[in-house]
Amino acid sequence: MPPMFESAELGHAIDKDRYDAEEPALREALLDAQYDLLESKKCPVIILIAGVDGAGKGETVNLLNEWMDARHIQTHALSAPSADDTERPAFYRFWRHLPPKGKTGIFFTSWYTAPILSRAYKAISRADFDQRMEEARRFERMLTDEGALVLKFWFHLSKEQQRERLTKLEKSSKTRWRVTERDWKNFELYDRFRKVSDRALRETSTAEAPWIVVEGADERYRNLTVGKAILRAVRGRLDATAPPPIEEPAPLSRPIDDLNVLRSLDLTRAVPKEEYKDEFEKLQRKLTLLTLDPRFKELSVVVAFEGADAAGKGGAIRRITSALDARLYHLHPIAAPTEEERAQPYLWRFWRHLPRLGKLAIFDRTWYGRVLVERIEGFCSKDDWMRAYSEINDFEQQLTDSRSVVVKFWLHINQDEQLVRFKAREATAFKRFKITPDDWRNREKWDAYERAICDMVDRTSTEIAPWTLIESNDKYFARLKILKTLIGRIEQALEKK
Repeated sequence: MPPMFESAELGHAIDKDRYDAEEPALREALLDAQYDLLESKKCPVIILIAGVDGAGKGETVNLLNEWMDARHIQTHALSAPSADDTERPAFYRFWRHLPPKGKTGIFFTSWYTAPILSRAYKAISRADFDQRMEEARRFERMLTDEGALVLKFWFHLSKEQQRERLTKLEKSSKTRWRVTERDWKNFELYDRFRKVSDRALRETSTAEAPWIVVEGADERYRNLTVGKAILRAVRGRLDATAPPPIEEPAPLSRPIDDLNVLRSLDLTRAVPKEEYKDEFEKLQRKLTLLTLDPRFKELSVVVAFEGADAAGKGGAIRRITSALDARLYHLHPIAAPTEEERAQPYLWRFWRHLPRLGKLAIFDRTWYGRVLVERIEGFCSKDDWMRAYSEINDFEQQLTDSRSVVVKFWLHINQDEQLVRFKAREATAFKRFKITPDDWRNREKWDAYERAICDMVDRTSTEIAPWTLIESNDKYFARLKILKTLIGRIEQALEKK
């Protein structure tokens, strides 16, 4: 196959008269489309600006902010990752800056910048680079599956055009500051950069998020090309009718091996109160000491609690936090998404709460809501919850790759024990807030939830982030098992340091 840049070296140019005739109408149409998008909140627009130094990337970003209403454009020229960023997965800082539905985000520095630079300077291997490109593809697929419009522009110059451009900028006192020693060093590696960039574009130009290669030599051609491409894509999304319903596959009603992991649990397991007290104090002390170990500062811990209503999640969480320095953890109770959260991709509200190294994040309800309550209650489509399994596995893979220990608990009780606890909550004044009409409605869908839970465990219990199923009819047994599991996972991680 020919290089992706080959078509960008044809010397396209637009004369001034044509530009002056087309520019006003294009600006007006872009502004109209922007306001229509803002009003409809149909999708977010994510624009990536990348390419050769001196090819007009900065001028184009400034132009877009001038042509459209800059109040509704978020421009991100991200510098080198801060300590806050490097202690979390690589995509964390991009998740933080995603635009909500109806608005536009321009990434002047994107998830391609660091991998291309690193590979061109031979700081990473080709295999590592290819892995980074695969991560970029998966990230963009998730964004587009969530409805985002992703536009990727690569500004290209031939080697001679880049030399002329940098020299011209350097000669003028008004633009000299824009050319750095790093620009000239990159120019010396032009052929290597071109080879790496060509591979990046080939590997990540997909049907849902294709690269648009723009000749950067002629300013007028560059401006009209980018403006028209954005207008065409935004207007196309706004004017598109809803696609016909897709014939959905059969529901994942039970694990592939036809076993029900929940019914295989021995819910009669129990611990006498006196034995519990003695063991509980020892485990709490051990957990405290683990978080004080100097090696603990080199990892983070994400603890995910899911379970049947009234299974004891809150009580178990309190027993963990009482053993921890309050400065070391954050507790995140997850409820129905807010308007702000509904305007973002589903996983956004969890990404924003990821802990730094040396910290713990405890989630009371989690990202598994999509394959549980949202699936059962019909809050999302079948397509949404079915692809969520792979998105969640990818999310947890990124967590573990960035030195996070992911510990997931499902607390389970049987229907008889749940009924006893529901009635006890209703009869106890200071516990009545714990029981709601939703709890009773969920109880009526016990079998449906059971099938969804089995699917969830079957498809997301991985080697790096396994599910631990907790027999919770006896709260003492459950709390001890949770503490032992959490301690064991942290000890295992510390031994690798």
